[in-house]
Amino acid sequence: MLWLQTKKVIVIIVGALLVAISMNLFLIPANVYSSGFSGIAQLLSKILTEISPYRISMGYLLLFLNLPVAILGWIKVGKSFTFFSFMSVLLTTLFLEIIPIREVSHDILLNAVFGGVILALGVGFTLKWGASTGGLDIIAMVLSRLKDKPIGTYMFTLNSIIIVTAGYLYGWEKALYTLVTLYTSTRVIDAIHTRHEKLTAMIITKKGEELKKAIQERLVRGITTITAKGGYTNETKEMLMIVITRYELFDLERTIREVDPKAFTNIMETTSVVGFFRKD
Repeated sequence: MLWLQTKKVIVIIVGALLVAISMNLFLIPANVYSSGFSGIAQLLSKILTEISPYRISMGYLLLFLNLPVAILGWIKVGKSFTFFSFMSVLLTTLFLEIIPIREVSHDILLNAVFGGVILALGVGFTLKWGASTGGLDIIAMVLSRLKDKPIGTYMFTLNSIIIVTAGYLYGWEKALYTLVTLYTSTRVIDAIHTRHEKLTAMIITKKGEELKKAIQERLVRGITTITAKGGYTNETKEMLMIVITRYELFDLERTIREVDPKAFTNIMETTSVVGFFRKD
């Protein structure tokens, strides 16, 4: 348990470092904008620096924007998820201040592509380990739960505002390169994690009652229990079926490993749920 939490913290540290490298060495020098709160902080930093005699740090703006979102996430999304997500934001702010802004390449397309890939590696592995890089992920989750619509709809809408603003203020060419970054990062995140908001897990185990109790204590999700029989061994087992959000996948996998490491688990993409599904 302690080792698993330590690995999670290490992944979050590496993820925050990758996000900061992407911003300070690729995207910011090329004036190409990131997605989410990183992109908003990047835009605000540039605008405020231009209209004031002082350089306004993107890192501190990112932290400031995430403070109210962290409170919202703590109440609406989950304490563990929000805690580790805010840890990621704090570390990203630290690394953004430590790593100097330096142009690695003069080619704007290379900056857009490599910046997007490195950013996505940081975000994707952070998501895979049960946290996020904060900001837009949490807002989109809360909005999607209110209306039970795909999280991607809200992510696209909020990111579109960043693209249009960047294009209007600094030229539409920059907005187009920002689209390249968004497309690249989205594809990489999908490959590492999953683009689906809801997932269905089917778990075949000999420890049905014990595993069901552990899952419900950690996730507070309904579980359907089905009697199953091994086709080769003829052993009687139980199959637990549960629908979760993608942000709960890490906790589910950890619970299964702790209670029954020999359990067989099949994770499937769920396009929609008809009927009761807990949203808060």
